[in-house]
Amino acid sequence: MRILLLNGPNLNLLGAREPEKYGLTSLACLEEALRAQAKAEGVELDCLQSNIEGELVDALQRAAGLKPLDPGRAPAGKCAACIFNPGGYTHTSVVLRDAVAGTGLPVYEVHVTNVLSREDFRHRSMIGPVAAGSIIGLGFQGYALALQAAIDRHVKGVGFPPEKRA
Repeated sequence: MRILLLNGPNLNLLGAREPEKYGLTSLACLEEALRAQAKAEGVELDCLQSNIEGELVDALQRAAGLKPLDPGRAPAGKCAACIFNPGGYTHTSVVLRDAVAGTGLPVYEVHVTNVLSREDFRHRSMIGPVAAGSIIGLGFQGYALALQAAIDRHVKGVGFPPEKRA
């Protein structure tokens, strides 16, 4: 099984961009830690960051098995779920909203900062209403929590607390 970690515009600058908001951890370090977490659960984590809206749509479609795979581009195969930080596209992209809604892929929206405590224009998410779940404001731990939820729900088929079967 595999899960897609998808990061949108400017997230390639993690560790350098506004460290007072986003911290000093680079995207490469975040991806490495999440790959280790996934591997410990027997899951492959494919990672892609793009500043280009259409590339994010293509990745979602490939992850859902709706578009042919592109050698050398994540994901490397159909995915059970996606962890997605759409960055600034969160508040503006109907295209990404429609891609998330239209693929049927369980997508977990993640934001490092609490977007609800920031500028008014960041208070509305186009993605949240069609996502399987959203985690905001928990820093990089939000990614780890979203990954664990995706693994539990879409790879292992259990929730929390695990349902007792009669």
